[in-house]
Order: sequence, then structure tokens, then C-alpha cells
Amino acid sequence: MTRPARPTATRTSAVRTAGHAAAGAGRGSAAPGAAATRSVERALGLLAHVCESAPTSLSECAKAVGLSPTTALRLLRTLEGLDFVSRDEGGDFHPGSLAFRFGAVALGRNQMVKVAEPALRRLSVDCGESAYLGIAGRPDEAVYIAMAEGTFSIRHAGWVGRTVPVDRTAIGAALQGRTPECGYVVVRSKVEEDVTAIAAPIAWLGGIAGALNVVGPSYRLDLKRSRDVGEAVAAEARTIARTLFPTHHTNEVTSR
Repeated sequence: MTRPARPTATRTSAVRTAGHAAAGAGRGSAAPGAAATRSVERALGLLAHVCESAPTSLSECAKAVGLSPTTALRLLRTLEGLDFVSRDEGGDFHPGSLAFRFGAVALGRNQMVKVAEPALRRLSVDCGESAYLGIAGRPDEAVYIAMAEGTFSIRHAGWVGRTVPVDRTAIGAALQGRTPECGYVVVRSKVEEDVTAIAAPIAWLGGIAGALNVVGPSYRLDLKRSRDVGEAVAAEARTIARTLFPTHHTNEVTSR
């Protein structure tokens, strides 16, 4: 197949600016920290160029970030080994599967917050307790990325950006697919004493995108009210999944 002609016009882009800045920054400095920083900047410049301009040749990559072909190739091989870039039979570079995955995750999570905000508000109003949206962070942690505060004077608040362990927590069980047939998980006094958390997964055919978690004092969330809140949380999580993944959502997230 004939390869399409490449445009000859010079493009002004953040990639080129960042690449040249990386190439020229700190010249003459022998500090190991400065050298490591330059290597990271150069590698990121190359990755950005490949994502923006693929398919792209080695010479084009080197020119885009102001590096010699030898240095560019060394960094590109490192990125290729990590699956951030790939190389076709003709030698041109393309974004790798990891670059696609991270981009999709970042875009999806940003969209998920927008879609989840109405659900969080409904839960906080209907249940009176604070409602959170959480996602998987490091392998042993979950992180809260959005919330709507409850309406009671005594309420859970201020945990956006904070992490919680996935081990034996409601949101951890939901994110890991360890959800009973009722569709939600109730855990008491795990992260905080006398606090109950009720979580449900936002599930699709590709896995679990995130989880909703309602948190409040245990004296208000007795067995009956926990069941009512749990059903509401599970319903809202399914609504978010249907909105985000209209043809790929699933209600089948049971204990495994």
C-alpha cells in the first residue's frame, strides 16, 4: 500500500516546544538529577509527537524534539519496550496499546465525573448522606474523585482526593467485583469507627469503571435503612453505566 504524502508545512505545537526545551535545558550541567529530568522530558516529547503525528519515522521524531536520531531511537526503544509506542514493518512509530489505554482511562474518568454528578446529588438529597464517586488507584487503594455532601448537620465530608484501602472496604469490594447478588456492599466501621459505607459498582462488559459509595454514621444507617440506601446506590450506578456505556453496560457483577 502506498504511504500517503506527509504534509510539509511546519506545525507549531506544544510537542515541538516541549521537545526543544527538553533538548536544550540544562546543557553543560553534569548533575545526575538534571540528566534524568532531561531524559524524561525528551521521552515524553517523543511520546507526544508519536501520538500526535503517527505514523511517523525516526528522523521525523528526532527532528520534532530536537534530538539526534541515535538518542531518539534509544528513547523510542525504551517506550516501545514499555508498550507506550509500537513500530510497524516499515519502521514507522505508532502509539502503543498502553498509550491508548491511559488516554481512554483519562477521558473516560473525566466523562464519568460529569455523568455521575447528578446521581451523587440525587443520592445525597434522597438519602441525606454524603455520596462519593471512587475509582481504582494503586493496586491496594481506591481514590475518591467526586462527591455530594449529605443534608444532615452531622455528615461525612472532605474526602475527595483521599485514598482508602480496597481490603475489606465497601468501595474496594465494589471495584474488585466482589458484590453480592443484591448489587451493593455494606461495610461498617472499617475506615472510621461507627461509620457505615454502602457501595455499588459502575460495571460494563470491559470491567468496572468505578463505584458509588454512600457514607454516614452507623446509628442512622441501620439494617433496614442500609438496604434502602443500597438499592438506591445500585440503581444510580446502573444508570451511570448505561449512560457511559450504552451498548456495553452490564448488571451482572456478582461475588467471585
